[in-house]
Amino acid sequence: MDIKLENLTKTYGFQRAVDDISFEVKTGEVLGFLGPNGAGKTTTMKAITCYLTPSSGNIQVGGISVLENPDEVKKHIGYLPESNPLYYEMPVIDYLRFVAELQCIPREKTDERIAEMIRVCGLKGEKHKKIRELSKGYRQRVGLAQALIHDPEVLILDEPTTGLDPNQIIEIRELIKKIGKEKTVILSSHILAEVEATCDRILIINKGKIVADGSSEQLRKQAQGNEILKVQILGGDRNEVFQSLRQINTVSLVDMLEPDESIFEIQSKNEAQSARPIFDMCKEKGWYIGQLTPVETKLEDVFREVTAN
Repeated sequence: MDIKLENLTKTYGFQRAVDDISFEVKTGEVLGFLGPNGAGKTTTMKAITCYLTPSSGNIQVGGISVLENPDEVKKHIGYLPESNPLYYEMPVIDYLRFVAELQCIPREKTDERIAEMIRVCGLKGEKHKKIRELSKGYRQRVGLAQALIHDPEVLILDEPTTGLDPNQIIEIRELIKKIGKEKTVILSSHILAEVEATCDRILIINKGKIVADGSSEQLRKQAQGNEILKVQILGGDRNEVFQSLRQINTVSLVDMLEPDESIFEIQSKNEAQSARPIFDMCKEKGWYIGQLTPVETKLEDVFREVTAN
């Protein structure tokens, strides 16, 4: 079930939390929704889930407008908010039964859906415990189970791995990837490595506006700019190597990263490549290359670049 935002704006007084944004998420796609605090992520997700009403624009979930038929939209959405509100004194299995009733799941199917959620979310050993007795990781699993119990076509997850340890993050990540093969998923997180490992596409919002949209590879390439190489050249005096590198006509900048190891960072001129000229230089001088590695832009670098101002 596709999600389509058209010129979505949400204002609070004079402040525009979300400023005329449009994007689409296709069925079977996991979208990573990134941005600094206050960028408009949670506001956008709440608008999609009908938790709040847009000031202008429209959102369609499976062709159904959140403005015209919000109750119908809610039937197709599973939502795990950042706060993950749970009833701590209820046993897990009783809580899931309660949620099933709220979601109007037919009584004859309730036990089947509860058993399925316990299996999918790995809650078999915890199902009779009270929620307050669970670790943070298992509480997040319960939150996912409540979001999934009515088998929604769309899943909205706001910071689903907040407070989890590395092992728990990996477990939840794998669960989301598995779910995302069949459903439309929007995932918000501040853990960029998690987003890169989990999501098919990344959208970055800043000050209510979209500032980047694409796969992690596409975003890194867009931010990469000129070629940057990390090179170790051995067999010669490092100062002579440094000066020789500067004289290569494809090189615009040379920085000595680790003088004792003769490791240099080399930036090529616009649209130029320097690996072959460096090899030819070393062959001519009788030096040899210890390493030559392209320096790839990290997602963190992309994020900082597009949200810096």
